[in-house]
Amino acid sequence: MDLSFVINNALTISVVAGLLSVIYSVFLTQNVLSSPKGDKKMNDIADAIKEGATAYMKRQYKVVAIIGAVIFVLLYLTFGTLSAIGFAIGAIFSAIAGIVGMSIAVRSNVRTAEAAKSGLSSAFSLAFKGGAITGLMVAGLALLSVSGFYYLITTKYFEPYSLQPLIALGFGGSLISVFARLGGGIFTKAADVGTDMVGKIEKGIPEDDPRNPGVIADLVGDNVGDDAGMAADLFETYVITIVAAMILGDLTFNGNQTVLNYPLLIGAISIVASIIGTYFVKLRGKKIMSALYQGLAISIGIAIFGFYMLTNALFPNGLESFSSLNLFYASIVGLIITIGMVVITEYYTSKKFAPVIIIANASTTGHGTNVIAGLANSMKSTLAPILLISAGILIAFNLAGLYGIAIAAVSMLSLTGIIVAIDAFGPITDNAGGIAEMAGLDKKVRNVTDPLDAVGNTTKAVTKAYAIGSAGLAALVLFASYTQEVKLTSFSLSDPMVIVGLFIGGALPYFFGALAMEAVGKTSVAVVNEVRRQFKEIKGIMNGAAKPEYGKLVDIVAQAAIKQMVFPTLITIVSPIAVGFFLGPKALGGLLVGSIITGLFVAISMTTGGAAWDNTKKFIEEGNLGGKGSFAHQAAVTGDTVGDPYKDTAGPAINPMIKVLNIVALLIASFIV
Repeated sequence: MDLSFVINNALTISVVAGLLSVIYSVFLTQNVLSSPKGDKKMNDIADAIKEGATAYMKRQYKVVAIIGAVIFVLLYLTFGTLSAIGFAIGAIFSAIAGIVGMSIAVRSNVRTAEAAKSGLSSAFSLAFKGGAITGLMVAGLALLSVSGFYYLITTKYFEPYSLQPLIALGFGGSLISVFARLGGGIFTKAADVGTDMVGKIEKGIPEDDPRNPGVIADLVGDNVGDDAGMAADLFETYVITIVAAMILGDLTFNGNQTVLNYPLLIGAISIVASIIGTYFVKLRGKKIMSALYQGLAISIGIAIFGFYMLTNALFPNGLESFSSLNLFYASIVGLIITIGMVVITEYYTSKKFAPVIIIANASTTGHGTNVIAGLANSMKSTLAPILLISAGILIAFNLAGLYGIAIAAVSMLSLTGIIVAIDAFGPITDNAGGIAEMAGLDKKVRNVTDPLDAVGNTTKAVTKAYAIGSAGLAALVLFASYTQEVKLTSFSLSDPMVIVGLFIGGALPYFFGALAMEAVGKTSVAVVNEVRRQFKEIKGIMNGAAKPEYGKLVDIVAQAAIKQMVFPTLITIVSPIAVGFFLGPKALGGLLVGSIITGLFVAISMTTGGAAWDNTKKFIEEGNLGGKGSFAHQAAVTGDTVGDPYKDTAGPAINPMIKVLNIVALLIASFIV
């Protein structure tokens, strides 16, 4: 097959693929928005969620814009116009990805609740379309930003061009991602924990009960934390991975343009594969997870075929000492890691398997035993993913060196479109259930949304594990680029500077995670106090005679989340700069390695463990071990409360955190040599 057109027009094809993904997302958006959205009561609730989410996002991005403007000026003064423009593009596109994720979710919630009246299949289909809009928009914007900006800097107007501005592009995306993940995570989990503590435990009322003053804040949090946060997170991970692969390829095979085009074309192929894959997500019977995995399997199959044809066309004679077959196999390694992370995470978080059932059984003896079993499960859940990632690194390296690892990471992230689609439908079904509960819809609607939500808990954990695993590979590639940039030929554990760097880097994910957990805790206290105040002072809430003041809780959580997201984020920017300039490049190299290692363990443990706690609660609520209101259920609510900030705030935020550390180190590399 003659693929000379692809070879000669690689950048154009990548730009077109990105645009195709965005256009398809717009088409799906029209389809979703044309769906019925229920009665006035349902829409009043949906409008309150939309209003709260929009208000929070505006506040968040005002703060981010101020910090971003300062960094833009610093980059302009230090690196020049192109780097400053690259930073702005990365930040703006990442923000757009997050805003789209939130906007689509808040509009899909009520429509999914209405579709649930017609049955499981209708609700599933609409919720997945809502998720697919976010997923394909994220992948499209990510590929479009990198390929479009790279196309710009390679034009004759910027000769001789440098890849330095691409690093700044990645930094812009990473900065927004940390804020979105951390701020949104603080919002959603503080609202959730505070609401549950009073509503479920003290007042004994159901989840999403309209009598709970914090219920709207809780529903808002699902969309600004899970949908907007995940969108920004995967956008920057996608961008960083491609940029890191291009930089490493340029450093390793200087002057080889094909090496730079290869990651972009892998992304283009996978976007087409993901679009096709969405057509195969069809629910047959009640096998929700199987329907989602069917679309993923089709996307992977198409991607494998495309990667094979592309690699043979680009590298007919191989790449120096690496054969074209070896490069193709390296790309397959990334896909295998993706499949492995999905399988492992589902095992540790799904209600169908032993880990969740063990935690549920532990709940029958009390709150403490639930927490102990959950913590043990979270720790155990790290081994298999780490072994999988380690095996992937070794195999990819033996196939094609460091560039092989980079290609494995790119192929893994290239499936972002379909992976985020699988993830984003979860918060939509969760909020659809909340709207159904608040609007007093027939119980059969909740019987439709609850199983979708339970699967959504697992898919959210799967996606977070996928993001964390790919972040580990991307950070490793960034570190390799850093060592080559600063010409770090000696990196010995006998060097005290390296050891000091490792210690500092190893401590940062723990400290960052602790700050995130602490932020959730502090904000939860404010939520609990306000919910208690309203129950006490507004007479008639419990019997439905009076309406809670929902807006006050939204305002309290929004202000606290924005206030407390700034300091942890600044730590990730300042730490590599301080270590690099005061202790030198070897200590900074140690910091990067230390943060990657402990960051992977902490993030996997938190996200997987938290999801298992959540599904333990749902397992008991289905009528097992005494069902709702039982002693085991009360213990499971406590476990879920502990796990919420684990899985939705601290754990996921560590993912962009370790990449920010590495991208900042790469930015300042030339100044510390």
